[in-house]
Amino acid sequence: MFIEQTNSTNTLLKELIAKGQEPEFIYAGYQTAGRGQTGNSWESEKGKNLICSILLPPNKNLYFLNIAVSVAILRLFDEPLTIKWPNDIYWKDKKLAGILLENAIIGNEVKYTIAGIGLNVNQTEFVSDAPNPVSLKQISGKEYAIDPLMQDLLEAVHTVLNEPEEAVWSEYKAHLYRREGYWPFADQNGTFEAQIEDVLPSGEIVLRDKNGQLHTYGFKQIKYIL
Repeated sequence: MFIEQTNSTNTLLKELIAKGQEPEFIYAGYQTAGRGQTGNSWESEKGKNLICSILLPPNKNLYFLNIAVSVAILRLFDEPLTIKWPNDIYWKDKKLAGILLENAIIGNEVKYTIAGIGLNVNQTEFVSDAPNPVSLKQISGKEYAIDPLMQDLLEAVHTVLNEPEEAVWSEYKAHLYRREGYWPFADQNGTFEAQIEDVLPSGEIVLRDKNGQLHTYGFKQIKYIL
């Protein structure tokens, strides 16, 4: 389902579900209040990028849905892309795409999950204070058609979700940003160098510092130093 403009594709999809409709996906030419993780905004020039929300089937491991969508995006392109934990898509040290998952929980049961995706496609100038955006056009020099890209993404998500979870986890971990070597990080105690040891099924990242000690962090408890 395409819509020319909306405040947020995630918000619109939730509103339609509340009315008894369940479109498989929504994508927009422009959104006026795009959101990223923890309330961050998402810059997108009108008609230049892929802004969409996909209705995902329930899964007992909510973090698996994060990695499934991340892996699906990686498979769309031949470029050497990585996944910056937990689910940002990176080209070198620049952010190509962001993912925001929102769950509808009633009682103890997750009724549905929506994956909001912002993928920089044909935009070449970024004016917000986002530190490191990049687009497909900047990477390859080519212009991309948005409609077929949406269909390719939808098919890739469906494919990944139907694969063995263990295989998807392995692909996710193999493509983690800065997965080899020691890199600078910052937590509440300051900066330090560590290497990525693992990502747990709960979504937490495990780092090993240069003294060999393991540290486990949840989202927003640790920051990459870029």
